[in-house]
Amino acid sequence: MIKPLHGVTVVDLSRALAGPYCTALLADMGAKIIKVESINGGDTARQWPPFQDNHSLYFDSVNRNKTSVCLDFYSPEGREILGRLIAGADVLVENFKPGTLEKMGLTAERLEELNPRLVVGSVTGFGTAGPLKDDAGLDQVIQGMSGLMSVTGADPGNTYRVGVPIVDITSGMVCAFGIVSALLGRSNGHSISRVSTSLLETALNLSAFQGQRALSLGETPFPQGNNHPVIAPYGIFKTATEPINIAVGNDKQWRAFCDLLQVPRAVDDPRFITGADRSANRDQLTELIESALSSKAAAEWVPMISQSGIPCGPIYDYTQALASQQVAALGLVQQSRRRDGSALPLLRGPLSLDGEASEILSPPPLLGEHTAEVLREIGFSDDDIERLEANGHLKTNKETAEARR
Repeated sequence: MIKPLHGVTVVDLSRALAGPYCTALLADMGAKIIKVESINGGDTARQWPPFQDNHSLYFDSVNRNKTSVCLDFYSPEGREILGRLIAGADVLVENFKPGTLEKMGLTAERLEELNPRLVVGSVTGFGTAGPLKDDAGLDQVIQGMSGLMSVTGADPGNTYRVGVPIVDITSGMVCAFGIVSALLGRSNGHSISRVSTSLLETALNLSAFQGQRALSLGETPFPQGNNHPVIAPYGIFKTATEPINIAVGNDKQWRAFCDLLQVPRAVDDPRFITGADRSANRDQLTELIESALSSKAAAEWVPMISQSGIPCGPIYDYTQALASQQVAALGLVQQSRRRDGSALPLLRGPLSLDGEASEILSPPPLLGEHTAEVLREIGFSDDDIERLEANGHLKTNKETAEARR
């Protein structure tokens, strides 16, 4: 695939999920990601389950195509190395609590001194202003505080978190977009040095029409289970076997759906004539539809409904989804091997350019796997590296490094 960010170097100080997801997307587009990790165990996600042998699959899922350098951030020697890495970079990414960079000696003034062309991308919990700006923010906490959980669940008394860390993931996407925008702006003569987003800002922007409803109408949206909150029929419907998703989005589709279900009278039923009517009479509509769907199995209905131009599909678990023919056709699952030889299937990035899909060029790095290699690139001798490791200022993962040379 074309690598539009080839030549862009990113020093990645982030950990857990939001920041690493951001830098994984940048890596997919060709940026060189130098993941600088603490000598005290590295990225915290390395300790998070699920595990395959001693490898964290949580970590592996978002750290493809990166190198790992392991340093003592707070020693003078570690700070010197980090400063030299930043001086040669285009971008610095971090998702620490506000003030952490300053504790590491990386004040705005110091970063400007090290590299006046540097773009700093930051993800915080609650943003850079306000009474909560210094608080730690985690995905589920923000899901609750942003309103996202209030519209997710069976009913108003049973609200749920989204089943994946959706706020972390989308915050990483937003940060990556901001960084690329800043790099483009820089090439166009606009000097942009700081890009920031927060879990709260991103989560609230996910509210879309639900948030706009609250803002404009003063209405408080509530959970609708597996039904679309305003469009009907749009949700999960029972068949003779397992339930399926059906989304009838307009009057044309509604007429075609009625013909398919062999309930032509429903088109002229005053309860269902308009989209607003169908939404207002959702329960009666569901009863009518499920009565018709009970005549056939889900496996028969899905192709029939889809071929009529109405969005429809089965409800897969992740094992089924990843094994589907469509996923295989897109080459979404790619095979790689860790440095210890163990097999590691990975999801590639979601973007394609000119018809060429993102690639897995290297597996997630072991902690400190590339320390020696990267330090040699910025002028350190092997003797320097050995001395720094002996004094506890860095970790090289020597066995892996030697195997790669």
